[in-house]
Amino acid sequence: MLRKILPFLDWFKDYDAHSLRADAISGLTVALVLIPQSMAYAQLAGLPAYYGLYASFLPPLIAALFGSSRQLATGPVAVVSLMTAASLEPLATAGSEGYIAYAILLALMVGGFQLLLGVLRLGLVVNFLSHPVVNGFTNAAAIIIASSQLAKMFGVCVDKAGHHYETIIRVVQSALHYTHWPTLGMGLLAFGLMIVLKKINPRIPNVLVAVVITTTLSWALGFNHDARTPLSAVQSAEVREKVEDYNAIVQGLDRLAEERTVAAAGLDSARDSGDPIARIKAEHDLSVINVNIAGLKDRAGLLRADLRAGLFDGVRASDGGLFLFPKGAAPQSARTDGRTWRIKVGNKGLDPAGLTVSGGGAVVGTIPSGVPSISLPRVDLKVMLQLFPFAAIISLLGFMEAISIAKAMAAKTGQRLDPNQELIGQGLANILGACGKSYPASGSFSRSAVNLQSGAKSGLSSVFTSLMVVVTLLLFTPLLYHLPQAVLAAVIMMAVIGLINASGFVHAWRAQWYDGAISIIAFVCTLAFAPHLDKGIMVGVALSLLVFLYKSMRPRVASLSRHEDDSLRDATVFGMRECEHIALVRFDGPLFFANASFLEDQITERMMTKKALRHIIIVANGINDMDASGEEALSLMIDRVRSNGLDISICGVNEAVMAVLRRTHLFEKIGEDHIYPNMEVAICATHEHAHRDGGEKACPLTTVCRLT
Repeated sequence: MLRKILPFLDWFKDYDAHSLRADAISGLTVALVLIPQSMAYAQLAGLPAYYGLYASFLPPLIAALFGSSRQLATGPVAVVSLMTAASLEPLATAGSEGYIAYAILLALMVGGFQLLLGVLRLGLVVNFLSHPVVNGFTNAAAIIIASSQLAKMFGVCVDKAGHHYETIIRVVQSALHYTHWPTLGMGLLAFGLMIVLKKINPRIPNVLVAVVITTTLSWALGFNHDARTPLSAVQSAEVREKVEDYNAIVQGLDRLAEERTVAAAGLDSARDSGDPIARIKAEHDLSVINVNIAGLKDRAGLLRADLRAGLFDGVRASDGGLFLFPKGAAPQSARTDGRTWRIKVGNKGLDPAGLTVSGGGAVVGTIPSGVPSISLPRVDLKVMLQLFPFAAIISLLGFMEAISIAKAMAAKTGQRLDPNQELIGQGLANILGACGKSYPASGSFSRSAVNLQSGAKSGLSSVFTSLMVVVTLLLFTPLLYHLPQAVLAAVIMMAVIGLINASGFVHAWRAQWYDGAISIIAFVCTLAFAPHLDKGIMVGVALSLLVFLYKSMRPRVASLSRHEDDSLRDATVFGMRECEHIALVRFDGPLFFANASFLEDQITERMMTKKALRHIIIVANGINDMDASGEEALSLMIDRVRSNGLDISICGVNEAVMAVLRRTHLFEKIGEDHIYPNMEVAICATHEHAHRDGGEKACPLTTVCRLT
């Protein structure tokens, strides 16, 4: 019992100094990959980069202690990070305090959902996400993740559109207008380093090497070159006017946001009062405010795009001040600094006394040093209700990814894996991680592979990984200031390349054409609906359930004949004649309310088309269950067959179905002498009587008879 509650106690059975050394080396190796990756994934989730380090502190440690896999490396992953961003963007602005609070709350909900499933031993619920659906979603997610990093690679900034493909169009248009070539060069250099080092030796921490080299170059070359200058220093009346208009709109949005809060509270009060007129008026007031907010947001978006598109030449004054002239408009007597300057415009107002302008590339910037404080996330029931569908999907997707990786490694190590214990481990990792300012985490394929290849013997390797992250937070965060954003984009794009698996579509199609179709539809819908990724999954799950229901309602009903190998097989599939006097009918599926009438229809069809038919034998080998509707249909069918002067028998009945027949007294109605243990006994018992005075020369149930 103690080992079930504390599964990590099993690590120390036959544990020695050699194992400790192997775990320490593996843990440090994984940390070298995890630290830069986690920062990149945090930004993919819409969070500041250092929240990736927070998500790499407690989750790997807790998941290893309470999970069943000894090599699974838990932490930030690409797909879960993308799903986090997709679920939170409708609620708050990416990177804002509210957004961060919701991300931490989402981690708590994901963990709670996973823990509940694990404690109740409901790990099988993950099967609702079929392989074709996950394959289609994962391939689409990989494309969405990779393309979402193009803005950072080209050094441009655009507002996100309603659909992901529209955002990419904006990025391409902005890149055609102006690409910051040093930024693109940094990204391509990181790509080249990671690809070359991976080919030279996969054991080399290529991500870390690329990060170290590019960060050093960024620091040495002055890659980041931000400055602050007053609005009056911008030598363009049109730009100054746009900045003032933009600030006025932002102030208007702030004022309307306060009014919306008051109006929402008034609507709640009106609903509680039960006064319909007051409720309608409150709803009208809130609707008017929302319409005004939407209008101002559209205007703000247009102004943001115009301001971001502005390119300026910089001229230094004698006192060191920076004057900005529209590109090519600087006086001939003025000496420009050779840089192309752009105004940095976010979602907040611009400071007229000190505009932030950029003459270089974007870097990670200041990362707070120190371990995050441990505290319970603030719980908001209204937000939780909105996040619940996303939390459920992230829980299942994250667990499916983690358990798939764990199973693959267990097959190599021979370790026994418990999916429900793994759910408990992942759940606790997210719950306690949320207390340490983490966003949702899961098992990582790439880092787990590194862990296994490095020779990890137990989950203690993940403990060493967490310790390395703590050391980084305490001592090394200043060294990450100059890390280019383009390099983090390259790290993400490099990581998700492995998620693209076109052969998965072909494999699913070969297995069953409808599985291939579901996989393709899930892929297309995920791309089309992005960033609303849940819709793509929902479409895939709905199609899978519809196919399952259709197949359950119309299971395969085969008429059997004798094959060359002396077995009884489907006559239609193998092109064999059927017996004229005996219909040997096999029903492949449980007999229940959804398909009971289908069996009746199939038997009636054979009675009408086969004029010389005398006996029907129902082969029940495939009927593994029967409900009241199935039993009633079978009883009525027996009456109908016998009232038409034919006889009917049943063979191959299993214990569960036989129990139903006995409890409902259908056993006596069929007759003990009409229930046979298998097909051969049934044929032998009925053949002579059914063929008496018949004109069939060679019976397909005893002789191989091909269709001519």
